[in-house]
Amino acid sequence: MFLEGIGQRGFYFIGIGGVSMSALARLLHGRGYSVRGSDMREGNFTELLRREGIPVRIGEEEEITEDAVVYTGAISPDHPQILQAKRENKRLISRPELLGKIADEFPHVVSVAGCHGKTTTSSMLAHIFLESGRPFTCHIGGEDLKLGNFYSSGGEYFLTEACEFQRSFLSIKSEIAIILNTDLDHTDCYRDEDELFEAYTAFSKLAEKCVVNADDRRARTLPHELSFGLFGGDIRAEKLRSFSERYAFTVSERGIPLVRIKLNCVGKVTVYDALAAFSAARLLGFSAEEIKRGLEKYSGVGRRFERVGNLKGAPVICDYAHHPREIAAAIETAKKICPGTVRLVFQPHTYTRTRDFLGEFVKVLSSAEAPAIIYKTYAAREEFDPAGSACALVSRIPDAVYVQSPDQLKERLLQIVQKDDLILCLGAGDIFFIARSILDQ
Repeated sequence: MFLEGIGQRGFYFIGIGGVSMSALARLLHGRGYSVRGSDMREGNFTELLRREGIPVRIGEEEEITEDAVVYTGAISPDHPQILQAKRENKRLISRPELLGKIADEFPHVVSVAGCHGKTTTSSMLAHIFLESGRPFTCHIGGEDLKLGNFYSSGGEYFLTEACEFQRSFLSIKSEIAIILNTDLDHTDCYRDEDELFEAYTAFSKLAEKCVVNADDRRARTLPHELSFGLFGGDIRAEKLRSFSERYAFTVSERGIPLVRIKLNCVGKVTVYDALAAFSAARLLGFSAEEIKRGLEKYSGVGRRFERVGNLKGAPVICDYAHHPREIAAAIETAKKICPGTVRLVFQPHTYTRTRDFLGEFVKVLSSAEAPAIIYKTYAAREEFDPAGSACALVSRIPDAVYVQSPDQLKERLLQIVQKDDLILCLGAGDIFFIARSILDQ
């Protein structure tokens, strides 16, 4: 097998603290492999890894003695440990390659792709399996509030997110591939919608069966076994009712009502994720009642409309939304549950995304009830680009306020927030940790 052939002296992870990398490290460690790694900073996952017996070094000067080195697309080719691995002819394995090879070792693989909803749908599927008692292993690109980013009870089924960034999902061959949506993103990798859709098409061809969103104009054109949606598809949500933005609905399959489900997570977008998980589970032979039990046990994922505390009596909610469509959905949900004013804090994620979707960002952020607070851009892997900076965004939004430090953000919020307001912090960067630090103070 692939892993046995290359990991005889262990695996070393560069960037081991990332959500996906730490999950893969935990998976290999659980299988008995020697695993350790490094990262540039401490975080929730570095502590978790150490508690589970996986050594983690902060910094990039550690000598690598393992014969296999795993890295992510965010790691520069001239990273000191990459250069060392090349000098010593070690096996360099990208994160997508490792994920694909791990998936190959499972009899059944379910992968979840799409610009939005991958983590929620993957977590929902995991809870369906958990409640049914079937053995499975899951690799989640976030922290499920119960299961974390990795869980394993057996080697029969593998559930994983399949990310479109740099076409990494093309390393995964699936029994069932779920395509949640095909919205344009990662414009640093894709020229336009057509090029991105070509990648989704190639991904779908690697699967035996596909589940697609019938309400997505491109996804529904792909060959599929089942489709889902609110307005079309084989699996539909009907008779929707909202209880403080937690939705209940009847699931019908090809026109036949099957079961009534009440979700324990907020937001209308989660109905789509539930329908996607429902569809895949049906193809795997689950009964409607089994699926219902799993979906109703799911309670959410960290940083997905997560309430993290209160400031001056106002709830503070953090969400990973960093694409205009995700931001719009988060604002809509917040407005429905807030008796006062939604105070929006947004941190742009990467300069290319901000630059290439500038018009859409301006439109959606301008729809906020009160002037948006824009935090400095989280650059991630990119060099500064003034055209995609937070300042470029602020200059186009009436009355928007720019802040560039936790202290400035705290001062601004304390000036404006009232008891009945809701503070909504959006972004995929470090805004979550900044919000938490302000609350800790």
